[in-house]
Formats: sequence, structure tokens, C-alpha cells
Amino acid sequence: MAKSKYYVVWEGHQPGVYSSWPECQKQTSGYKDAKYKSYESRAEAEQAYRDGWKKHWGQSAGAAKGKSTATGSKTGSYGKRQAAATNIPMDQIDYDSISVDVGTRGNPGPVEYKGVDTRTGQVIFSKGPIAKGTNNMGEFLAIVHALAYLNKQGSNKTVYSDSENALKWVKQKKAASTLVRDESTAEIWELVDRAEEWLRTHKYTNKLLKWETRSWGEIKADYGRK
Repeated sequence: MAKSKYYVVWEGHQPGVYSSWPECQKQTSGYKDAKYKSYESRAEAEQAYRDGWKKHWGQSAGAAKGKSTATGSKTGSYGKRQAAATNIPMDQIDYDSISVDVGTRGNPGPVEYKGVDTRTGQVIFSKGPIAKGTNNMGEFLAIVHALAYLNKQGSNKTVYSDSENALKWVKQKKAASTLVRDESTAEIWELVDRAEEWLRTHKYTNKLLKWETRSWGEIKADYGRK
């Protein structure tokens, strides 16, 4: 009898722990830059989910069969790009910028975010904790908050985020979250709705760039919750 595996989906349509590959595949198929991994026991998978993808994703042990351990997707051109990305020199960092990041306790769970000066680490703005939301929603709000802040300052500074999903949502002017709208999530959804409205009604020329964690270490706004 085949040994059971449990699948952690950190970045997907609906993050969580799943007990079969078809369930995991349903949450990751068609989701750009999905992050997921298999484990031998539910306890191990649940702990990995709580730890977050930055601690576990990309490690070779227990990676889902047939998947690239570097990318969480089928091996291909994107996997090659990621391998190359590990060699991006520090001198490519634009230090005249704002870096943003989110801190969560569970996903979904309480969410907070902040923006800092990339050069000094000085906190420029912060928000939260918001009662209940997801990591991606917090990342999205942090980027839009930075854009709105810089817009008021008349500044064209770059904004860094380590979340490819949130950067994609900002460019699409739409947060593609599957978090249920109910009383417990009303606060974060109100903020997300306002952020989407801001994106629809304002123009900006600021560069939105991915912080290359593998090359540069943790983003300056990191909460250290690994």
C-alpha cells in the first residue's frame, strides 16, 4: 500500500494543508509562482505551514514528486530564472526606496505590515494588527500604502516587496484572494477594497520591484517570524 503524504500549500488559490496530491494540484494549478511541498506526516506538514514558506520551500527533502524543489512548479524556464536569480549582486539594490513586508500569526490570522527606508531600516509607516487576513492581502496593502504615501510626497521612489503575488495583484489592480467575506474578515476586506479603489483612481510612475531574498537576504521590513 502506498505511503500517505500531506501537502502544504503556502502560496496558492487556497493555502492550507491537504491530504492528497489532487487536492494540492487543484490549489496550485494555474497559480503563478505557487509554493507547495509534500511531507510524510500531517504533524510535520502542519508545522511547516505554520513556519511559512521562507523556512521550508525550496529545500530538497520531501519535495513533491515530479516538481522542481527550487520553484514549486514543473521544471522549466522559470526554474532556470530562479537559479540565476541567486547570483544577483547587492549593487543592484536601489537603496533610495521603500521596502515593505507583512507579519502574520497564522494564515489566515492577525495581520500587520510596515514600510521602511531600505537604506536605514527606519520605519516610515505601519498598520495593524488587523484582526484576520492572509499574508498575501497584507503584502498587497503594504505596497499600495507605500504608493499612496509616496504619491502624497510627490516622490518617485522605488517600492520593494518580496511577494510576487502581491506585486501581481497591484499591477492588476485587484486582490485575487479567496478569503471568505464575513464579520471576522470585514476589516481587512474594507482596506483591500479601498486599496483597489486607490489603484483605479490614481496613477504612479514608481518602480515596483521584487526583493531578491535568495541573493540579498531578508527584506529590511521583515518581521523575523520564521
